[in-house]
Formats: sequence, C-alpha cells, structure tokens
Amino acid sequence: MNQFLKIGFTLLLFVFVGCKASAQKFTTHAVKKGETLVSIAKQYRVDTETILKLNKEIKDGDNLRVNTILVIPKDGKAKAVAEQSTVKTASSSVQNNKGETQEEPIGFTSYTVKKRETLYSIAKRFHIGTEDIKKYNPELYSSQLKRKMTLKIPKYKRVKPEDVLEINEDDFETYTVLPKETRWSIAYKYGITVDSMEVLNPELSKANDYLAVGQELKLPKIAGSTVENQETQLYLSYTVPPKMNFFQLEQKFGVKSDEVVRLNPEIQERGGLKEGMVIRIPQKKIASGEINTENYNFYEVKPKQTEFSLTRKFGISYKELLELNPDLAQGLKAGMVLKLPKDQKGDFEIRNSLVLDKINLIDSINVQNRPKLMFLLPFRLDKLDLSDKDRVANTIDKRNSLKYSLGLYSGALVALDSIADLGVSVDVKTFDNQLSLEKTKEILQKENLASYSAIVGPLDVPSLKEAAVRAGGERVPLVAPIPAKSDLSLANVFFSYTSEELLRERMIGYTLEKRTDQHIIVIADDKNQGVKRQLLATFADADTLKVTQEEKNIGINIDKLTRLLSDKTENWVFVETDNFKLVSSVTSILNSLNTEEVKVRMFTTDKNSAFDNEVISNAHLSNLRFTYPSVYKAVSADAFFKRYEKRFGSAPDRYAVRGFDLTFDLLLRLAYKNNLMEASKTVGETEYSGNKFDYERNGASGYFNRSSYILTMEDLRIKEAE
Repeated sequence: MNQFLKIGFTLLLFVFVGCKASAQKFTTHAVKKGETLVSIAKQYRVDTETILKLNKEIKDGDNLRVNTILVIPKDGKAKAVAEQSTVKTASSSVQNNKGETQEEPIGFTSYTVKKRETLYSIAKRFHIGTEDIKKYNPELYSSQLKRKMTLKIPKYKRVKPEDVLEINEDDFETYTVLPKETRWSIAYKYGITVDSMEVLNPELSKANDYLAVGQELKLPKIAGSTVENQETQLYLSYTVPPKMNFFQLEQKFGVKSDEVVRLNPEIQERGGLKEGMVIRIPQKKIASGEINTENYNFYEVKPKQTEFSLTRKFGISYKELLELNPDLAQGLKAGMVLKLPKDQKGDFEIRNSLVLDKINLIDSINVQNRPKLMFLLPFRLDKLDLSDKDRVANTIDKRNSLKYSLGLYSGALVALDSIADLGVSVDVKTFDNQLSLEKTKEILQKENLASYSAIVGPLDVPSLKEAAVRAGGERVPLVAPIPAKSDLSLANVFFSYTSEELLRERMIGYTLEKRTDQHIIVIADDKNQGVKRQLLATFADADTLKVTQEEKNIGINIDKLTRLLSDKTENWVFVETDNFKLVSSVTSILNSLNTEEVKVRMFTTDKNSAFDNEVISNAHLSNLRFTYPSVYKAVSADAFFKRYEKRFGSAPDRYAVRGFDLTFDLLLRLAYKNNLMEASKTVGETEYSGNKFDYERNGASGYFNRSSYILTMEDLRIKEAE
C-alpha cells in the first residue's frame, strides 16, 4: 500500500512539475519475472518513452526489478501527457536526462533591459529560467547584463486551460508542522521524498531547509487516515529468495510463520515457501509521535549507494535498518529518506537531525566554477598620506578598523593565491568604503550586484546593513567578517564570527560533559547576573560568591572564598566580568589558594578584553589552567604561515589569519557549488589555520557560524582543551 501511495504521488508530482497536463486515466503494472520495458510497452500499446517519462525511478536500459510498480496510461493520449510534463514553468525548470531533448521555443520576443533589472527578475517576468535567456543571448556568458541591452526572449508552448488535469483535493490534507520536525522527518512520515514535498509546497524556500512551528503544508493523505478511529494495516510485497524458510522470515521481519501462512494461503496450496513466490508481509506500525528529531536522525540516500554500503557507513545491521525503514524491502532508491537511531556515530556530521556526508572541499572543487567576490572594507585611503610612511604606520597602529581591514585583506590575498594553485579562477573587486554609509551607497549603486557570487564586508554596522539589504534583493550572500548582532533578519547574511551566546553555550556544554565530581563556584559581577543564572540552572549544586564594589574598588571576600573551596575534590571557579580589576584581583587570590591540598581551576564563558589587560598575570592564569571558549586559536608554522611570511616579509597577525581562513573557506565552497546557500546545505564544519566554520540557517535571520574552540592556558602556552 505504501508503495502504491508513493507511485500515485509520483504521478501527481510530475503533473505539478509540468505545470499543466491533459486529463488522463492511468493503471498500475507490477513487473513480472522476465518482463522488459519493451514487452510492457507492447502489452499496453504505448511507447517506452512514455513509460520512462511517467516513471522517473527507472532508466532506459536498466533491468526491471521484479514487483516494481509502474504507472501506465490507459488510452492513446499518453504520449501527449508525457511530453507536456517537460514544459518549463517559473517555479521549476526541468533538467534533461540522457536521451531526452530540450523543448524548443515556438517563437521569440524582443525585450529591452531597464534600469536596475537583473537576469533573475527578467526570467521571473517571462516565467522562464535564467539559462533560457543565456542560451539565446550567448553574450551574457561573457559579459554583464546592461541597461538598454536588447534581449531575445524565447516563448514556449503553454497548455490550454481546458486540458488541465483535474486534481482531486480530497487526496491531500493540510499538515501543521510540530516542534523539532524537519522536512526529512515529515517526508519520511508520509512516505515521499523531500523534492516531492517541495513541489507540492512551492512556497517553501529553495535556499534553505527551514520549517517554522505551526507552518501548514500540503501533503498526500496517508491510506486509511480519512476514516475516523480506523486502524489500517499496511503490507509489504516480498519476493521469496532461494532457500528462504519461515525461521529466516521471522528473523528478517519479526512475523510468525502462522501469520505469514494466514495472509498467504497459496503457501499451503503450493506445499510451502517457493522461490519467486510474492507474499504479503505485515508492515510494522510506527508509534504515534515517534517520528521526530528527538528520537531519530534522517539520511537522504545518494545515487549508487547500496544496502551494504549504508550498513557499513552507519554501523548497523541490515535487519536494524529494515526495522526502522520497512520500505527498504522494496529496494533502495536514490532520494529515499531513511530513519536512523539518534545516538548513531560514524564518519558523518549531523545538523538539525539530518545526517550530512563529510565533504573534502579541496577534493570536490569544480574548476569550471569562476566565483566573483567584492571586498568592501574601510582602508581610509582618503585619510592617509602615502608619501609619509612613518605617519601611515602610526595611523594604522592607532585605528583598529584600518588594522583589521589591512590584516583581513592581506590574508585574503594569500587565500586567492592558494585557490589559484588549485586551478580555480576568481574575479575580485576591492572597494574602500571609507567607513562611511554614504560612500557605501555610492559604491553599491554603481555595481551590478547580481554578477557577484558573494560580498565580504563592510565592517561598520550601518554600511553592513545597507549592503545586506541591497545584496539580498539580488540573492547575493554577504559575509560579515566581524562580530555583528543579528538584527538584520535577512536570509543572505553569513555571520562568520561565532556569537557570544553560542560561545557561552559551548563552554557550559564542555564543562557539563567533562565534569565528574568537581565543585563549582560562580563569581559574577552585577552586569553578568544573567550568566550566573544560566550557570546555576545547569549546575544546581554550585556555590556563588558575591562581588563587592565600593567607589572605585571592586573585589571579593577572601575569607568567604576560602571557606567555599573544597579540599576533597577539584574546584572549578567561573569568573564572569568585563572589569579587568576584578579579573586581576580574583586571579591573584585564586592562584594563592591553589595548593597541593586545594586544587583550583579557573573558567569563564566570555574571554573579553578584561582578561587580556596587561595587569593580568599570565603566569597566574597558566597555574590555574584558565579555560575559555574562543572563535580562533593560535597559528603554528603551517603552509599559510610560511606563504604569508614569504609574500609580506613578516608573520601574520590574528587578523591576517582570519582573513585567509575566511576567504579560503568561502572560495572553496563557491568552487564546490557556485552558490553559497546551496553549498551550506551539504558542507559541514571546516577548519583551516586558526578558524573553524560551520554555517547553520536560523529562519530568516541569516546563516550563523556555530564553530568554536575550547582553549586552556597551561605551562604558559595556549592549547586546545582535552
């Protein structure tokens, strides 16, 4: 039944993709042993091309699997229906498979490009794809779209309204998204593919996989769901292989032999199980509410994968995989969504309960992709007298924005050299926005933003917002290279700097994972009472120590702290403040109390500038094995370090390291798929010289880097915490 539901929905899917189709009746055919595509076509008096177009899961030349259910037209209009399923629409552009021919236009119209129009907006106006426009205007492959340019727009045959297939709305239902559900979990529940769900719900974003709680989706009704309080038993069709017996059937499907015989009386008639016999097996019901992201992860099957490769990949047996996914008995197909145990480990990453294959970006680049980047940074050339080198050096040292811009860009130049060595060509334009909103607007107005693959910068928040809004209108991603608050609410912004909130969560999670019996003490000033409450909510048995502040003096009561410290287990002390005087005082006191009898280790969830003040003793921090979360780590003498020294004659600072890592990661993603949003769906965490990147979409607020390090000071050196 489930298989028939899938096939029926697949038919409707192609009708939707084709946009319109003639009214048509269909039947289904279960493939028998020895049958071929040609013999089935002759039997129903249709051509093989029609069957292939209505059954996309089979390919010309493939051997048909016994019991595969095919959709077959009942009358002579079938060929027209199949041909109409290739019509292009504004929402879906049909890809050509081998052997298929691209639909030819029935004519052309001339169109003059207007001010601020893009290729995408013109394609949308005429309900065609951008590639259709490029195909008949080949100059667009090598030059940009310009105002007053005359384009040749193809016109395609449209289906007449009277020929539209009447879709029975009773076959569909409205589904309301529950908390923690994903596209994959819902697709699994309804026995369809994610692509099918997106066709039925064209309003779903193609740039991300976000679903909002309470969002309504159109989905095919599950068999039996329309009858109130009805319980419907679903069955699998199973072809008996050689030497199969009832014991093996029970082991494989968990069904007793008497139940199998009751459901299949032909077994008794034919004297037992026989090779090639097709029998019915009860499909196990899935408990209500069981299919959610709290209980399971989900994986979309890729082409050429086999049951054997999947069981090895996920470290589970075929029986376990089959119990979770009964449809596997009908055969494995690309696009199937498989349910997996939540605690499964392996050579893969999990994001939003979706299992992602680990991708080596360097091995996956396509040299045919040619990214185009814009760097929009405040070099402040209008304020520098380049003839006076000493004054320029002094200005750079005093201006953080200029120091950051030059460091970031110098690292980016090394990244451009490195990507060129891999055979990828990159177009780059660099602009000085002078830390000015007006200058930013002037630059953006002159540029054809639609031609860019991504924009890096600016650094000031007003200019960043302006660039994000303008780039968002052209669906161009903007990468924010500095910490920035998420009040932009634009889907095209990539926040590359992991937020303070995520760093804090990572630190608390790390401590919770590593803690055994350690005694926790929280010291937080008035500004950090929220952090204190978060720590106490996680560690209910923690002690707290009040911070006293009188006029210009701030500190803690040493006697109270001494009484709080345990001599039976190690003491983990969280210090939460942005006041360097309090950091200096607490660090000194903790260091003096850290003895052979009383062990003390110091933590913070936010290592801000107060901890870097020159009055803070690094020796004390090292003795206390000071541990904290960080966006970046110190760089060793790796290939980038040596390349930077060779090019610029000095060691890279942390701004240059970030510039290289950020740009190289961006270029590799664009060389893999020349669309940053699409690449971020499948690319998990990446790591380079001193930075990690793992972008995750958060609704309409943009993409956020969730990666970070947990670092520890020990023996006057900073290293990753174990």
